[in-house]
Order: sequence, then C-alpha cells, then structure tokens
Amino acid sequence: MPTVSVIGGGLAGLASAAALAEAGFQVDLFESRAFLGGRATSYALPGDSGETEVIDNCQHVLLRCCVNLIDFYRRLGVADRIKFYKQFYFIEPGGRTSLLGAGRLPVPLHFTGSFRQLQFLDLRDKIAVARALLAIRRERVRRSDLDRISMLEWLREKRQTDTAIRRFWSQVLVSAINEDLDRMAAIHGFQVFWLGFLARSTSYEMGVPSVPLADLYSPDAWKRLGNVRLHLRLPVERVIIENDSIRAIVSQGEQHTADYYISALPFERLSSVLPQLDLPLESFEHSPITGIHLWFDRSVTQLPHATLLDRTVQWMFNKSGGRYLQVVVSASRSLLDMSRNDVIALAVRELGEFLPRVRDAKLEKAHVVKEVRATFSGRPGVEALRPASATKLKNLFLAGDWTRSGWPATMEGAVRSGYLAAEAVARAAGLNKQFLLPDIA
Repeated sequence: MPTVSVIGGGLAGLASAAALAEAGFQVDLFESRAFLGGRATSYALPGDSGETEVIDNCQHVLLRCCVNLIDFYRRLGVADRIKFYKQFYFIEPGGRTSLLGAGRLPVPLHFTGSFRQLQFLDLRDKIAVARALLAIRRERVRRSDLDRISMLEWLREKRQTDTAIRRFWSQVLVSAINEDLDRMAAIHGFQVFWLGFLARSTSYEMGVPSVPLADLYSPDAWKRLGNVRLHLRLPVERVIIENDSIRAIVSQGEQHTADYYISALPFERLSSVLPQLDLPLESFEHSPITGIHLWFDRSVTQLPHATLLDRTVQWMFNKSGGRYLQVVVSASRSLLDMSRNDVIALAVRELGEFLPRVRDAKLEKAHVVKEVRATFSGRPGVEALRPASATKLKNLFLAGDWTRSGWPATMEGAVRSGYLAAEAVARAAGLNKQFLLPDIA
C-alpha cells in the first residue's frame, strides 16, 4: 500500500487525504492545531455562566455549482448536513425586502420573473445588469485579458450604473470571492456568475451547514475511510531532501517518512517549511473576513439569511430561532483596526436598520472573529503566478486554495486543489485515478 503524508488539515489537505484513502493509499495527515478544517471550522465559546456554545469561526456557504466540495462531503458521509435554499433575500435600510430565485423559464431566463420584481434596482439598473450578464456569456471564452483586469474595470467598460455596481455586482461578488471589485480579477467574477447563476437553473442554490463546521470533519466521519491517521497538534517544522526528493518530514524533532508528500500549507507558511521551492510568494496577499456573533434576548427575525444593502455589514445568517445571528463582512479591511466593542456597536446599529426588532431587543452577548488571513487576494495578475500541483521535488505536491485550482479562493477551490494533488500522487504511483469532477458547464 503506497503511503502519503499530508501537511495541513484545512479543506485542501482533508480533500486530498479523503480521495487518496478511498483509492487505497495509507495517509498520515499532520495538523499543527487541535482541530481540522483550517479557516472553515468551529470551536467552543465559553459563556459567562460556565456554559459553552459551539460557533463557526465565520459563516461558510456553498452553491450547487460547488460539485467537488459536495463530493468531498459525500466521501465523509455528511452531505445530508447541508441545507440548500432556493431564495435570496435582499434587504434595504428601512426593511424593504426583495427576493431573487429561479422560476420556470429555461436557462438563461430562469431569473427573469424575480429579477423584474427586485425593488432595490430601477429599470435602468436592471437593463445594465442584463446587458452585462449577456456579455459574460459571450466574453468568458473569447477574452484573454480577464485575469489581468479588475472586475470593476470590466463593469465600467460595460456601462454599469453606480447603483447596479454597489447593490448587485458588489453585493454578490465581494461575498463570494472575499475581495473588493477593484482588487478582484475579472476572471473570478465571471466564474461566479457563469457557474453560479447562468449555467444551470439550480446552480445558484445556497447551501448552509446545519451543524457546526467542525462536525463535518469529525473523527466519526474519518472512520468510514479507514486509511487515514490524523496527527493533531503536530506541526511539520522542516523537510529532509535527498536527490531531488523528500526523504522525511520533521515534527517535534521526530522524522516521519512516506512514499509521497502533499503540502497543503497556506502560502505564508510554505517558505519556512519548504524554502527550496523558491516560489514567487511575495506577490500573494491576504484578504480578511470578519464574523460578528450576536445573541439577543428575543427573536428579531424569521428569515433564514439575508444580504444587507448599502452598509458595512453584508450578510445576516439566522443561527438559532432569530435570537442568535451571525453577521458577516467580507474583504473587511475597514474593521481590522477597530476595537471589538466598536465592531459590535457598528453591527448592531446597522442590523437595526434592516431588522426593526433589533432596536427593541437587548444584546445579551457578542463575539467577534477577525480572520485576517481568511483567503488569498485574487488580484489582477496573480492568476498566472498560482503554482500547479507538481513541484521540482519528485515526490512533493502542492494543494491549497491559493494554488492553480481553476477556481478563486473558495472552499470549492480548496477541495479542487486537494483533488488535483491527489491525482498527481496517483500518477506518480503509476495509477490512473480521477478525483476532480468537472465544472457543471
């Protein structure tokens, strides 16, 4: 049985481990922390009275077009713990709510009915958006500069109104890709709208885990695979290289050997462990996400989720009966230097503009999670620098949402990178295995 050591227990490392284990490899996975999932995980939050509550570090969602992420959940036997929603709720300050969802018309006209009724865009805005959506269908395979220009540049080129940019394009894309439009390569914006909104009538449906994220990768889930040994709190400090191959990895002074190795480390950690790769990592930057957890003394909404327009807060997720809400701010650079109390006050004040019952409710407790290194920034020009799975070391392969996965920095991109690394390992072992599922279109 070929052996593989995977360095890093985020989604990329977990996906490669799951795929290779099902293919008959013996996998040892090394994670520096005491939990799995990397930036998509959960943990226990102690309360004032000694009780604990498990919270996600930040709300993570997926769309139906994330076929590899859904496949990864299937491998772990947890796909049934994702609840999908067919409607998006857009709320304006003041509380006016619009719904977007697919109707009975065929693709690409399936949103026509609900799109016409959106109240937060006027007729001029809607005509501009429709014109740009048609341009995405035409230009996604014709233009060669989409990785070098920003999404904002492209939208300006297509004469989008300021309101359409702010209330439609930015609202969807900043949350999906975790980057501002002027810092986002147009190729990533194209991908979200093509696969998520235009390719199939159901591909836009949003999946939200019904359990804490850490439960999706629990030890019970890994038992069904059998061939994966998890080594938590065991960071890999360095590697030993001989004859253009890795001979062993070193963790807490002990050497561990395998036939093949996958590094699923984030780009900022890779150089300290594997400086021999000499990758252009100085060109990569992070983009932050902030999750704000709010517990009220009463229910303030019955909506399961909503996207919030024209304010700093962008999304609201109803975590428990309308009393516990999580508010999310993507690309949250403006919040990084703010104090915890100021962030909470901002979130409650703005939330009250959308949900009037918030203004009469008492905030019982709150928690702020600033993921400063949430994702890599998919800026124009960076796509060409993302490395492929194979490296100059014969038995080492790379995974991570920042590698050349074919997707932006999302959970789907992380899983895709893990599957691509697993395929590269299988080829090196003389096996013809395909783990990566093709995009829906």
